[in-house]
Amino acid sequence: MTSNFIDYVKINVRSGHGGSGSSHFRREKHVPKGGPDGGDGGRGGHVVLRGTTDHWTLLHLKYQKHIFAKDGNGGEGQRRSGSQGADAIIEVPLGTIVRDPETGDFIAEVTKQDEEVILLRGGRGGLGNYNFKSSTNQSPHYAQPGEIGEDKWVILELKVLADVGLVGFPNAGKSTLLSVMSAAKPEIADYPFTTIVPNLGVVSYRGFRSFVMADIPGIIEGAAEGKGLGTRFLRHIERNSILLFLVPASAEDINEEYHVLLNELKQYNPALLDKERILAISKMDLVETEEHRERILKQVPEGLPHIFFSSIMEQGLVELKDLLWKTLQNAQPPVQEIETESDEV
Repeated sequence: MTSNFIDYVKINVRSGHGGSGSSHFRREKHVPKGGPDGGDGGRGGHVVLRGTTDHWTLLHLKYQKHIFAKDGNGGEGQRRSGSQGADAIIEVPLGTIVRDPETGDFIAEVTKQDEEVILLRGGRGGLGNYNFKSSTNQSPHYAQPGEIGEDKWVILELKVLADVGLVGFPNAGKSTLLSVMSAAKPEIADYPFTTIVPNLGVVSYRGFRSFVMADIPGIIEGAAEGKGLGTRFLRHIERNSILLFLVPASAEDINEEYHVLLNELKQYNPALLDKERILAISKMDLVETEEHRERILKQVPEGLPHIFFSSIMEQGLVELKDLLWKTLQNAQPPVQEIETESDEV
């Protein structure tokens, strides 16, 4: 089954060529010695990225590999300038990054609604011969050609923008938590890697406030080295303000599972460790005795904010929202990006 979540595309973009200047002379009946009056050529169209919330993936660009702006028109007589070429506007979801496909170098990013970034500038229009007349050159018979536009392949890479990122092993209960805390309907099943793409949900909070939660596909030990789903979706965690680590109450060692997850993030990008972190023990409906609960509590890393909850029983969810909201108020901005390789979907 082909997923509609596309977070990586490679496209060819080209800005418009500038229009040529005009080499024209006045030819009016009562002006026997009309001088040069050639107008300037119009600028070629720019290639512009524009941020929009109407898209949340790059699916609309997957099969549109070539995007060209229009060329500028040439100048005309009577000093009439040619019209500018139409810009090529590429709408992208917020959090889109542009990279050079050969070097992987960062080129630009779009993170705000209606934010516009000129990716390629259109060629300048050529000057008409009117601009070259002088006391020593009263009849210039030449004009400038238009400037050639730019042509480039670029990689567009999406990093999901969310306030809270869910981090955990497959079947830790991330999708279930997202489904009960928001209107999102991620696929939920009892087999590993049910979630194969990030899912977003808006979590309502008291006072008509809200925050965005992202369910990141499950991480396994060795993900940073390419195991499981590899690093393909780890880059989305870079855009989350805080990380909510989910470890089920059925885990043999809560502390060990937490540190395995933390180590995978560290190998991918050490700066991720600077983010605010919360440990949430899920599936507490499986805990039947107080002794079991106490044993789990002893396995929680010292000093780490933690909370117990059950999505099925809807227990501890209000307290979880409170803790997340409080932590968000003190959260640091997204970490600096790192250079990563991505495979085209």
